[in-house]
Amino acid sequence: MTLSSRMEVVLVTGGTGFVAGWCIVALLQRGYQVRTTVRNLAQESAVRTAVASMAQATDRLTFFTADLTRDDGWDDAMAGCDYVLHVASPLSGDTSGPDALIVPARDGTLRVLRAAVNAGVRRVVMTSAAAAARPPHSADRISDETVWADPADRQFDAYRRSKILAERAAWDFMAGHADRTGFTTILPGAVFGPVLTKANLGSVQIFQGLLEGRPAAIPRLGFWIVDVRDLAELHVRAMTAPEAAANRFIAAGDFRWMEDIATTLRLKLGSRAGKVPTRRMPNFVFRLLSLFVPVLRSFVSSLGRRNDLTAAKARRMLGFAPRPATTTIVDCAESLLNENAV
Repeated sequence: MTLSSRMEVVLVTGGTGFVAGWCIVALLQRGYQVRTTVRNLAQESAVRTAVASMAQATDRLTFFTADLTRDDGWDDAMAGCDYVLHVASPLSGDTSGPDALIVPARDGTLRVLRAAVNAGVRRVVMTSAAAAARPPHSADRISDETVWADPADRQFDAYRRSKILAERAAWDFMAGHADRTGFTTILPGAVFGPVLTKANLGSVQIFQGLLEGRPAAIPRLGFWIVDVRDLAELHVRAMTAPEAAANRFIAAGDFRWMEDIATTLRLKLGSRAGKVPTRRMPNFVFRLLSLFVPVLRSFVSSLGRRNDLTAAKARRMLGFAPRPATTTIVDCAESLLNENAV
């Protein structure tokens, strides 16, 4: 374990989240003084318990109340901070309309950045999404950090549009404050891996569904997988590496079709994966179902598509070394099956 040279202070936004929890763990393990924001301090106990399962020094973790939709609390949370990891984002499951995700993601990001600049934070690292660097389906090119996705592209759902628009707004804002606060964005693929708590599964709901036999047949959907532990490590490296300033970094490891994930679960977990489906769902069936199940509609454009991308820049500049997808898949499932997990 490498401790920081002094007790530097880092704020992680959205402490109840899957990625944020592992960022908090990584920072505590390295000796930082860590702050995190929650929408309600009643959530503190659950977050502290979850983090304590992997990091013992929770006495260096403090909580602040702040919400992406309000100005209150952000200045207090930022005061005296050296760094900020802006991980918080509206929940992708909100289906009350596109603005329910886009407005808080974009405006909330600007709230965080304004408070960080006013507090003299040295660098902000923001979690975006690999989709923010995805070209149109008609373009014959691999996604890399030079690509800026078009939020009007019909392949993107409201959640991905919110990430694209939030990152664009962030770079526009920080362009006028680069002399005061550094800025970096991380663009992860599909984030899987062990959960610290079952209370907020995020993208891991896909694994939970497979283990419970849902869906009954597997659609032809694929994922560029990044382990949540590797993603947290990359955030910390991007926070302090001088060369990371003013850069975007795609974070992804191996590509796996959903069918491959199901096969790995059955091979590695045996009888504990007995409910994992084995049949493939034809694309026309998925499209038909999407007419009646709104949550499926955002995936129709991804059926059978690999959407090639590269994380070479993160590997080269920050030493990003993602673990094998099989390890991530098994560890993720094991954590979900652990009856003692909080």
